[in-house]
Amino acid sequence: MLRINTPVPHLTTALSGPLQPLEAIILSQVATIESWFRARWQETPPPITSSVDLRHAGFKIAPVDTNLFPAGFNNLNPDFFPLCIQAVQSYLHDNMPKCTKILVLPEAHTRNRFYLQSLSVLRDLFVKAGFVVRIGSLDPSLITATEMTTDAGEKLLIEPLIRQEGRLGLFGFDPCFIVLNNDLSVGVPAILDRLDQPIQPPIELGWSTRLKSNHFSYFESVARDFAAVVNFDPWLICPLFSAVDGVDFMTQTGVDELAVAVDRLLDDIRKKYAAFGITEKPFVVVKADNGTYGMSVMMVHEGAQLHQLNRKQRTSMSATKGSRKVHRLIIQEGVTSEETMPDGSVAEPVVYMIGQYVVGGFYRVHKERAKDENLNAPGMHFEPLAFAQACNMPCKELGITEIPNRFYAYGVIARLAALAAAREMAAVRRTK
Repeated sequence: MLRINTPVPHLTTALSGPLQPLEAIILSQVATIESWFRARWQETPPPITSSVDLRHAGFKIAPVDTNLFPAGFNNLNPDFFPLCIQAVQSYLHDNMPKCTKILVLPEAHTRNRFYLQSLSVLRDLFVKAGFVVRIGSLDPSLITATEMTTDAGEKLLIEPLIRQEGRLGLFGFDPCFIVLNNDLSVGVPAILDRLDQPIQPPIELGWSTRLKSNHFSYFESVARDFAAVVNFDPWLICPLFSAVDGVDFMTQTGVDELAVAVDRLLDDIRKKYAAFGITEKPFVVVKADNGTYGMSVMMVHEGAQLHQLNRKQRTSMSATKGSRKVHRLIIQEGVTSEETMPDGSVAEPVVYMIGQYVVGGFYRVHKERAKDENLNAPGMHFEPLAFAQACNMPCKELGITEIPNRFYAYGVIARLAALAAAREMAAVRRTK
């Protein structure tokens, strides 16, 4: 992994308009912001892991996706691993003080060596935090303990699960706590139903049931509360959105309603653009309301485009991970990414969190995609440069747009997204 002397992706924008004032506001109120966050985390404990995809448009910074089952721990800066370990210790001390043994449940596609490397880093963070950690597989075809090799050549032992009444474990291993790193896109396996042990993130927030529109409803509320404290328009950190159900791209059912909703949201965006003097052409992102891996995603500049899709485009929009049919879609305000690598490739920051702590991040980069396109697509790579500086250390001696201050602003927005996810979790607990 390249270290901090690697060139950091830079902004091509001149940072004129409302963004620089927004960043200045954030940096001028660090004490107020941190106090506000401390109070919020006491009200609502955070998820144990999360990652947030951000877009920096030059006039706004906003999250475009919040993942509770991140799979890129191998892309974090190793210099920040002590911070990660402290974050693990703090989270478990506050939420599971008697925990000594942890079971990690990974994705079933454990032949992916890059994912295995992320899993290895995640395991090591828990081990170095002082816990006994083993890895169990939700793949029912795995019936014997199997050693797998990561991209870095490290060995991981993946073991078959054993369910005894309300407890889940491994042979000779009864864990206190289960860390779920499987997004449950294909549904919740019966072996996870009604467990006596605590499991985080909760199974109800797997992608088989979780809705992005629900998350962004919580984020909208969080952004509104936060903006009221620091005194700016919450739109500067929150994408507009709506959702449409009952759509079938193959039969064209519901496409008319979807097109109308797209045009309605575009009108709302144009009004915001006019209010802030933004001259760019707005667009929206139409994507599956549940799902991941950048599947079933398209950028739309007008509703009429939805009636002009060819068969390949309709097919790609009809299913997500695990061949799950797509019927419900979120329409989200498109946010361009003005961050580029030195070679001109468009990049977007991905911020990683453990509990309420920002522990680093990296850049998703795509050489073939434009600033108004989805970067989470085949051909992307995660820039080996991790964030050169943590997201929790602003520096008043530096300019507003210098790296530590830019990354601090990213960390603030990511924590707001994690807080929205925390409120999702709280709502799930209340309905049990």
